[in-house]
Amino acid sequence: MTKGPEAMTRAAPTTLRPTTPKEVRDAVLDTSGRLAISGAGTARQWAGRLAEVDATLDLSALSGVIAHNPGDMTVSVHAGTPVRELQDELAEHGQRLAIDAARIGRGATVGGLVATADAGPSALVYGGMRELVIGTTAVLADGTMVRSGGHVIKNVAGYDVAKLMHGSYGTFGPLVEVVLRLHPVPGSTACVAVDGPVGTATEHVHRLMASPLEPIAVEWVSGDPGTLLVRLEGGVETLPHRTGRLLELLGTDARESGEHAWAEHAALTSGSSGNETAVVRIGCAPTRLVPLLAQLPATAVTAGLATGVATVTVPAASVTEVHDAVAAVGGTSVLRDRPAALDVPAWGPAPSALALLKAIKTRLDPGARFAAGRFDPWM
Repeated sequence: MTKGPEAMTRAAPTTLRPTTPKEVRDAVLDTSGRLAISGAGTARQWAGRLAEVDATLDLSALSGVIAHNPGDMTVSVHAGTPVRELQDELAEHGQRLAIDAARIGRGATVGGLVATADAGPSALVYGGMRELVIGTTAVLADGTMVRSGGHVIKNVAGYDVAKLMHGSYGTFGPLVEVVLRLHPVPGSTACVAVDGPVGTATEHVHRLMASPLEPIAVEWVSGDPGTLLVRLEGGVETLPHRTGRLLELLGTDARESGEHAWAEHAALTSGSSGNETAVVRIGCAPTRLVPLLAQLPATAVTAGLATGVATVTVPAASVTEVHDAVAAVGGTSVLRDRPAALDVPAWGPAPSALALLKAIKTRLDPGARFAAGRFDPWM
């Protein structure tokens, strides 16, 4: 008997929702075929398109604080914990996770930020998740629970799997626990803005970074003519004086601005593409960023002039051109959004360490079960 079209259709993938690390391990062992790993879904469109899978491992229920050591300023959490919920709990102790990635407001999880190597403007001082993670627990394809690091800030024993998982997009397996270093909640914050093109903003940044003002974030947002945003943190009594000095340094057009300015920055950084545009995250040496931006057909830009990290919206047909231009200056780039109907490259030229990455993938996930497609066409 001939099978009809409906019988020939691939079955819809099963969604598994484990609530404990053991349940994650059991799900990996009990499920055959390819697995997608999902959290809040705020970076679903990032990197390469996910290939067809047999099941989705939804870690959104694997949430909550495991142990908080206020004296050591460390906390361990389940990977599916939304960062904004974690911040609320830490704030009761005058502490925080010093990261301000744009999609935190949309529910991004700790594990998701690690897996996508996401960061925000304050990476200028605090670094990204790579610098804030001091330990992880992950599940490999054979069910092995791999622990790396712990509640000690300096840990040199064994391989640093935590660093390996940073920016892996789930291709080596799911994170189930993350240990983080914390920072105090600042007594006060201030934002100063000054309008001007990116060239003028760069001159301001050169003077600013040579001053003793110690900005926490320095970002330029494109527009007509564009706006430079500078954030300061400090004590309630001392910050007004530093803010005044910053206003003097930036000139008579500088003004104090509220947090709404950073909300607009976040919206542009995490914004979705249009029908014919794509969003690309790029990084290079700070001194090369502005000349690089001048080469790109960008219609919208947020640029960390002191970090060398930017997000650009470009015509979808120009994505390959963007990847090549970034690679030519020794930088890196990854697609963050693209039109659903168009197939555009998520990554630029393959890195020199591709053979090593493939070897690690083969060792940890020999059946290529996890996150297939995320690093296409590299592997």
